[in-house]
Amino acid sequence: MKKSLIGALAVSTMLTPVAAMAETEVQFWHAFTGRLGELVKAQVADFNASQSDYTVVESHKGNYSETLNAGIAAFRAGEQPQILMVFEVGTATMMAASGAVRPMHEVMAQSGATFEPDSYIGAVKGYYTTTDGDMLSLPFNASTPVLWVNRDAMTAAGVDPDTDLSTWQNVGATLDALKAGGEECPLVTAWQSWIHLENLSAYHDVPFASQDNGFAGLDTELMLNGEAQVAHLTAMGQWAQDGKFIYTGRRNEGGANFRAGECALFTESSAGYAGISSEAEFEFDVRPLPYWEGVGNAPQNTIIGGASLWVMEGHDDAEYKGAGEFLSYLSSSDVQAAWHQNTGYLPITIEAGDATRAAGFYDENPGTDIAVIQMTAKQPTANSKGLRLGSFDQIRGIIDEELEGIWSGDKTAQEAMDSAKERGDALLRRFEAANR
Repeated sequence: MKKSLIGALAVSTMLTPVAAMAETEVQFWHAFTGRLGELVKAQVADFNASQSDYTVVESHKGNYSETLNAGIAAFRAGEQPQILMVFEVGTATMMAASGAVRPMHEVMAQSGATFEPDSYIGAVKGYYTTTDGDMLSLPFNASTPVLWVNRDAMTAAGVDPDTDLSTWQNVGATLDALKAGGEECPLVTAWQSWIHLENLSAYHDVPFASQDNGFAGLDTELMLNGEAQVAHLTAMGQWAQDGKFIYTGRRNEGGANFRAGECALFTESSAGYAGISSEAEFEFDVRPLPYWEGVGNAPQNTIIGGASLWVMEGHDDAEYKGAGEFLSYLSSSDVQAAWHQNTGYLPITIEAGDATRAAGFYDENPGTDIAVIQMTAKQPTANSKGLRLGSFDQIRGIIDEELEGIWSGDKTAQEAMDSAKERGDALLRRFEAANR
């Protein structure tokens, strides 16, 4: 019998449902602050104002990891929310948590809310569906990495801001020119594992892990120490030693540096648009994520980041109906188009993307369609449809630690990735054993 990762999940049916109110309350826990937090608050307020049967209460619970951990702890205490935001690398953990979550397709069927699975774009939907095509969670904030360019910084260093940055070979030459021109922060990055290992692998159509990156079974092992990954990290390690790549932290600490105009190039999520467009006092571009020319099948397609919304077990029918109505509202074309245009996240439905294009948004804001193009230009392969690995939040922590060894010059890229594989595989074996 399949064991659960989230403790005594079998007792979920014994949990006391939230007491009924005149307006049924639906708790929504998320990880957004800043501009994204403001936009979520506005979505919730608009939904609440649109009807009188349900009141959604949004609560910020920390960063992605903290929000997932808060949801787990709340479930154990019988105090779980109806809706929990879980970042994409927590998908395997949630799938294994039988008894803790209620699949989205079941929630929507039971609630009678509007739900058309085929309306969601395939590159996003596939990450959160079973092999039978049943959606498990709502792909709420789906993003993919891109290259942000500070045009003013490029010009100040004597570099043509329109220079071709489509390949890492060209980026390397541009970093040389920026450094020679006096730029103190030629390149900075956010989410180093997601961009420079997970997406690097997908974009070049090389495996990050065996068993189709975990989609084909739990008996998977990491393959992040391959030739393509090691070559890329070797180049970045040299750029770090030369002062051309400035390391600022494991998450999105570099975003503050870029938005303040301190750096010329920035690899970040397409969702950086929300903060950059509202804070940057310089001219900027968004470009496709670079690839190494001649490596693998690049450019293949990038993969998604962000998070999806999971419905938790242990609540009554009225609350599930309210959760279904809210998820349906979030999927509606108008809401999705506005969310995409304001944040840089992908439109999760085909209709929302078409509406955005028809409204002239992409023409007026060049580059804002790059994320969609990168995700949909090619049919995903077994290496490029995403990752579904157990304990991946902890594995990312291992990867971050090993990457820091490269940036500091303490380890070669091969040594670091060999170590990341050995340490990460140990966690994968423990996850497999717990979920047989």
